[in-house]
Amino acid sequence: MRAFTGRLFDNAYILMTLTAFFWGGNFVLGRGIADHIPPIALSCLRWSFASLLIAPFALARTRADWPEIINNWRILVFLGVVGGGTFNTMTYIGLNHTTALNGLVIQSSGPVMIAIAAYLVFSDRLSRAQIFGIGLSLVGVLWVISSGDMARLKSLSLNPGDLLILFAFATWAIYTIYLRKRPNIHWTSFILILSLIAALINVPFWIFEHLALRQIQPTMTTLLSVAYVAIFPSTLAFIFFNRSIELIGANRTGVFMHLVPLFGSLLSIILLGEELKSYHLIGFAFIVAGVITTARK
Repeated sequence: MRAFTGRLFDNAYILMTLTAFFWGGNFVLGRGIADHIPPIALSCLRWSFASLLIAPFALARTRADWPEIINNWRILVFLGVVGGGTFNTMTYIGLNHTTALNGLVIQSSGPVMIAIAAYLVFSDRLSRAQIFGIGLSLVGVLWVISSGDMARLKSLSLNPGDLLILFAFATWAIYTIYLRKRPNIHWTSFILILSLIAALINVPFWIFEHLALRQIQPTMTTLLSVAYVAIFPSTLAFIFFNRSIELIGANRTGVFMHLVPLFGSLLSIILLGEELKSYHLIGFAFIVAGVITTARK
């Protein structure tokens, strides 16, 4: 079993496929539970419970890594605020104020933002094959969300929710490229510190939301939703994502974000009863071809 998990943890393509599946579920859930739990509360509880989940496995490593953590506290706080706190909170707020079509269009820009940010900040270069792969998967995403009619994209108009999601994915691009500055600490220590910072940064905003805007509805749906986002999109997905950056780099990891709308569409079909149509299959083929092309060395 240990040998199997070791091989799994060294395979970025499997890790990122699972990550995209978890995040696809997170996207669908974020739209579906808006009436049960407000967005900042969901983000804060997500990271709070993620901290509790990882803590039993991370405390010993964190104590050993503490001198390195103190010496590098600035970059750790930066990554926690940008990658955990800001990105997820802005995404959840945006999903309360925009359509699924708009949100998926904006989400599909994630890999492109990562590539541009890496070029502007660190002068990373993209190969022609990577540029072609990003283009392929972007076409697939746009084909799916436009239901096979690209003309529908012309009718999109940005609203405040769209702008929040656009800002969220810009912060995610920054987080992704700055992971190379992560201190040399164990991955469990890193995820624990990241989760704690992301939770703490949202506490004052959650208090404001609770007092001035909306409160959590104490239902079983709320409980199960918080459990899902704490275990899968937070703890496991962030472990897998950060490990993939170590294995194949930011640009090749980033293109797997195109799988998120693919899985999101599949989950909508399975869970919401939406009909599978030919444009889904065509778009999925483009997305998978783009991911394979870009992920190659």
